[in-house]
Amino acid sequence: MRPLILAIDQGTTSTRAIAFELETDGGLSPVAVSQIELAQHFPASGWVEHDAAEIWTAALQTCREVIKKAGGVTRFACVGITNQRETSVLWDPETGEPLHRAIVWQDRRTAPVTAALAETGHEPEVQAATGLILDPYFSATKYAWLLDAVPGARDHAERGKVRLGTIESWLIWKLTGGASHVTDATNASRTSLMDLRAREWRDDLCALFKVPGQALPQIRGCAEPLGICDPALFGLALPITGSAGDQQAALVGHGALNSGDAKITYGTGAFLVANVGAAPVRSTRRLLGTLGFEAGGVDAYALEGSIFSAGSAVQWLRDGAKMISESRQSEAMAQSLPDNGGVYLVPGFTGLGAPWWQADARGAVLGLTRDSGPAHFVRAALESLAYQTRDLLDALADDGAPRLKTLKVDGGVTANAFAMQFVADICEVEVERPAFQEMTALGAARLAALGAGLIPDLSAAPSQAPARWTPRMGTAERERLLKGWRAAVQAAIIAAT
Repeated sequence: MRPLILAIDQGTTSTRAIAFELETDGGLSPVAVSQIELAQHFPASGWVEHDAAEIWTAALQTCREVIKKAGGVTRFACVGITNQRETSVLWDPETGEPLHRAIVWQDRRTAPVTAALAETGHEPEVQAATGLILDPYFSATKYAWLLDAVPGARDHAERGKVRLGTIESWLIWKLTGGASHVTDATNASRTSLMDLRAREWRDDLCALFKVPGQALPQIRGCAEPLGICDPALFGLALPITGSAGDQQAALVGHGALNSGDAKITYGTGAFLVANVGAAPVRSTRRLLGTLGFEAGGVDAYALEGSIFSAGSAVQWLRDGAKMISESRQSEAMAQSLPDNGGVYLVPGFTGLGAPWWQADARGAVLGLTRDSGPAHFVRAALESLAYQTRDLLDALADDGAPRLKTLKVDGGVTANAFAMQFVADICEVEVERPAFQEMTALGAARLAALGAGLIPDLSAAPSQAPARWTPRMGTAERERLLKGWRAAVQAAIIAAT
């Protein structure tokens, strides 16, 4: 019987587990899935929190359900983990309980801290060491905030009596019964504390951000033994052999393993990751230098552009503005209009990411007339995905990367054919969506399979034919729309200052 790999995909809006069967050609096929939605907490403007205990409970439940659906734990060879990155957890190693809600990657509460560091000239040194700019997006200032917010936590951290980590560290610690406090190098590269070349915590950065190194996890590779699950959890001591942040896992899932390959995941946010090869590249357009993966003796670096609000803009239309009752309605509503009517939505709900990096920006709608209605809001939200993607591709080209011919896409928003065609039109690129959409989980499973010695390398096996969208918009129309978008972004930024 072919071995199974258990992949845990802990995302911003849900926690899921997927069982993958290893095929004879080295491919992976999904055989069972379980998913639980995750509650979102917004205690103040720009603040976003998750309950780490809820995340652990959901991970445990989904894994148990998948194991049962797949025929029992004895069929499983290993576990792989992928996770929402930068989201930061503080916990007590004695009780095994979180000491505060997790601070989510979208959270902007530490913007004054990063702004102050930038004003005092620290950004060049941080970027040179880590590949990252100064922004509240990353984990370091979240860690420091947690240590200061929880009474006694900082003193305990100095003595190594509390633990800090991102979600994969929290899950591995819980899965192993506290035996492993580790992180993989891709997640570590998102903290602002890791030297990108040496892949080690830097004492000077820990001091700058006021994060005691004693509380941090050990940095490991993405495909190697990371710990052994407590046998009481699943009935067998399954090894954890793969881990990567969700966007890097998606890079692996897409098979974007060579320099010049790129993918974008349209989820709550949207994340363009371009493989730049065996050495890091420093961006001149404020893209992020990061680690793509470290696995099987291969190091791949990447440039990344982060869009903070993608699918969340559609969620806002549904849950906040109440303009749609289901996300899938957005496609038909957008197509009901001949054009956008001059309406642009800048989805700065939690600030603007690359290449703008305006932490204080907020959402804005411009170009409204008496003829504007709900369909214009919906269409503007979907079009904003393409405009933001084009901004990232232009920045990537300015950093010396060749203009992409094919953009690999995944994520829930890619089910919207209108949105994907508009991306192809605005970005002047062929858009390719794989038949199997769960690229983050697939990447985690492939890393775990490699780490367990089940496959020789990460090369993806042939898959079903993907869906494709090709550009069909004229140059003049594209430039007119982009001019309107850029004016809308500038208006939103000015309004925030």
